[in-house]
Amino acid sequence: MDGDEKSVLQELYKRLAKTLDEQRTKARDKRHELGFRTARENLQDIADPDSFVEYGQLAVAAQRNRRDYEELQNSTAADGIITGLCTINSELVGADAAKAIVIINDYSVLAGTQGFFHHKKLDRMCDLADRLALPVIMYTEGGGGRPGDTDVTTHIAGLNVLSFTNWARLAGKVPRIAINNGFCFAGNAALFGCADFKIATRDSWIGMAGPAMIEGGGLGTFEPTEIGPAEMQESNGVIDILAENEAQATQLAKQLLSYFQGATSSWSAADQELLRDIIPKDRRWAYSVRDIIQIIADEGSFLEIRRVYGRNIITGFMRLEGRPVALIANDCQQMGGAVDSVSAEKAAQFLNICNAFKLPLVSLTDTPGFMVGPDSEKEGAVRKMASLFIAGAALKSPVVAIFLRKGYGLGAMAMVGGSFLDPLYSAAWPTGEFGAMGLEGAVKLGFKKELDAEKDPEQRAELYDKLVARMYDAGKATEMASHLEIDAVIDPAATREFIIKALHAIQ
Repeated sequence: MDGDEKSVLQELYKRLAKTLDEQRTKARDKRHELGFRTARENLQDIADPDSFVEYGQLAVAAQRNRRDYEELQNSTAADGIITGLCTINSELVGADAAKAIVIINDYSVLAGTQGFFHHKKLDRMCDLADRLALPVIMYTEGGGGRPGDTDVTTHIAGLNVLSFTNWARLAGKVPRIAINNGFCFAGNAALFGCADFKIATRDSWIGMAGPAMIEGGGLGTFEPTEIGPAEMQESNGVIDILAENEAQATQLAKQLLSYFQGATSSWSAADQELLRDIIPKDRRWAYSVRDIIQIIADEGSFLEIRRVYGRNIITGFMRLEGRPVALIANDCQQMGGAVDSVSAEKAAQFLNICNAFKLPLVSLTDTPGFMVGPDSEKEGAVRKMASLFIAGAALKSPVVAIFLRKGYGLGAMAMVGGSFLDPLYSAAWPTGEFGAMGLEGAVKLGFKKELDAEKDPEQRAELYDKLVARMYDAGKATEMASHLEIDAVIDPAATREFIIKALHAIQ
């Protein structure tokens, strides 16, 4: 290599170094003072070591006609967005299954705003994700559109960018996981909201407009920390998983992605006999269905989605002998496990994602049915509950249904795909009980005449209890199985075994 070639290489490495934390010390230190990580520190954590291939590292903001070019190279490094190919979880799922795309909006560059070249880089990654069928993890921190890119003279409003369309068009094609920490407003919030799964830290504020836009619209003056705080966005279902910090959010994203990358070779499971004593003898008592999930799943493999939103139905992912499966379950500690409007819509959205990526589904059902009444109808029950039937009918993925206790009415049908005939395999624990509606309601409705005729309160209560007991005997799990309305009644300790055998039959 002669002197000229060596000089050219030195210039290249000098230019590339301007984009790195070691030469952007002021920006790095400012992030650390806030307790946050830099964009490149997040990159180092999310990507497997030495696997990242960066695209567009030399880009700068389109502001050459108003700012010094040398200064732009450092202060607007990569035009505020780090993009490229890498592998994630290769030690867990193998290098071939671990291929992914990473997009990291860099808040240390012009508050993470979206400029001309920023959008071009984002579009490039969306195109590659589509062509190569690669999952995408995006860090979304940023303030939305950038008005200061004065080099661009062919735009008026800049509303003809394709980034939002390109990102949204990946829905159902590749898994998209968004991670946010800090402020996420306007265009950045739109990207966050379009993702299949949304993870945010407690230090997140997410809104479709930031303070300047809100004030400019005459809607008042607000601090950024008053707009879309994380706890609020978790409770209303915008955030799927709330993390303590960027490190935990990154690890959760890697775990979540792994379910779409395939099976793992190593696993362990809890003592399944613990399941035999988990349902209370008194059918009116509640229990923790999460304890059941943790026992059935490979140890440490269960990840819940939207824990505090639509609490009546639990949604999440787990592994069985290393194989990823999706899961929905009624939580009898919330409204007795009744399916209300919010939980129905939440479950329907979850089923749609599982269907798009062909993940098998396990349903742990214990529900008295749909939540009914005037208050339920105010929530749009007819539309939202029907969405669960629509999602179930569209499922191409196999469903294994396990009835833990109650399986009543339309709500129970919706929990297993729309009909008890839809699952690949349906089984009940011996505690299972079934009917067109809850036993108590069925007795009050079906035997109203007989109950009203009994004038003595004690004898009326005795008659009521006898009728409930009679209906319970008629609808208990063994009777359902004997009439072939379910496939089997099983020992709770054999639940994991039967689910695995059923899924192996079609895999």
